[in-house]
Amino acid sequence: MSSLAVDYIQTFARNLGGSLWFNIETTYYKLLGSGAKVPISNIINLAGTFALTEDTFGTSLSDAQIFQIVQAALTAPSGGLPVDANGIYIVLTAAGIQETSGFCTSYCGWHTYGNYNGVDIKYSFVGDASACPSACMAQTKGLTNYIAADGMVSVLAHETAEAVSDPTLTAWYDSQGRENADKCAWTFGTQYTLPNGARANMNFTNATGYRYHYLVQQNWVNSAGGYCSLKF
Repeated sequence: MSSLAVDYIQTFARNLGGSLWFNIETTYYKLLGSGAKVPISNIINLAGTFALTEDTFGTSLSDAQIFQIVQAALTAPSGGLPVDANGIYIVLTAAGIQETSGFCTSYCGWHTYGNYNGVDIKYSFVGDASACPSACMAQTKGLTNYIAADGMVSVLAHETAEAVSDPTLTAWYDSQGRENADKCAWTFGTQYTLPNGARANMNFTNATGYRYHYLVQQNWVNSAGGYCSLKF
């Protein structure tokens, strides 16, 4: 993955918390043991990143290996990630890496959880969208020079929203078994067009002041009867 694509994705992740898009999550709540309902906060931070070469696990991954990748990041002797029960660990793959349980045919990404040394670890998989543009990308005109990153950001937002509102797959979902982002998948709300013809619906600025544009799916606002939106 190019350095531009990495910066594009990381800029989105750094700015997602506190955004109007992520503020939709405040329409959901945590149920405490006392029965009290505490709204989810519009706070999420990019705590760190960790990179592995394809030589470590190969180019054909199983669901179990996705969690092994997360554990490799947690156990790395230097430069690894902290163990955090409130964290979401997202595995993003590079071009040529396959997830064998249904990437491109059944899903573009997913989230779940697993036990690591007694800690519930929430984690997610987001595959490189260049493997199946028609399935995992909303447009063929790129917002960056690495077009697959455009599709991956929308899936990353989708899985992050679901991991927050349904962290252990026992919390928020509707009568059809759809989680909040599922209800708005592949809908993008009000958009604008960039000079190269690509569509976008939000933008964030990176550390050097460069503004990136993104096309991100809507999320389900769990208020006023419920509706898909880009903000709350």
